[in-house]
Amino acid sequence: MMIEAVIFDVGNVLIEWQPERYYDPRIGVERRKAMFAEVDLHGMNDLVDRGHDFRDTIYGWAEKYPEWRDEIRLWHDDWLEIAKPAIPHSVRLLRALNARGVRTFALTNFGIGTWAIATPAYDFLNEFTHAYVSGHMGVAKPDPEIYAMVEADCGLPAKALLFTDDRAENIAAAQARGWQTHVFDGASGWADCLVSKGLLTASEAA
Repeated sequence: MMIEAVIFDVGNVLIEWQPERYYDPRIGVERRKAMFAEVDLHGMNDLVDRGHDFRDTIYGWAEKYPEWRDEIRLWHDDWLEIAKPAIPHSVRLLRALNARGVRTFALTNFGIGTWAIATPAYDFLNEFTHAYVSGHMGVAKPDPEIYAMVEADCGLPAKALLFTDDRAENIAAAQARGWQTHVFDGASGWADCLVSKGLLTASEAA
């Protein structure tokens, strides 16, 4: 079936998301390893991605671990420094698809508060035909419900959707619904996929 919309994950597809890398130069690798081993920071972030208040969640988590309080609060206070940099080639691919008139969606695990911070900082996040943001939807990947919600909203059949994500479990959930998929492991591979599907020319995807 012809692809009628291309769906991008955001974290590690359009913007690098490596919190461990952020903390290493600030608190040292060994201390960072100790903190991440003791504190489920990614679980904390999952709550934000499911719609919990950004500041209240992070600051509340910090109070559970007073020895890490200042470090955990940085997840909120310095979030934009964690969520960086943009991945330029992926941004070019998004814009090339838009220029060709291809419908583009975001499907991203992102909080309400963090999306409000990211969208002014990264202009390309405002260039999708539609952005499906987990925090606003109250459900996150890889829950099958979020994929069903996308299908219901956009009105396109599953096989007409092409989705890229860096996480295998998110891709598997999309495949289970019949979406076409690409495991993102770098922008060049994603570019090759878009060319192979006839959505972009090689020069447009460069």
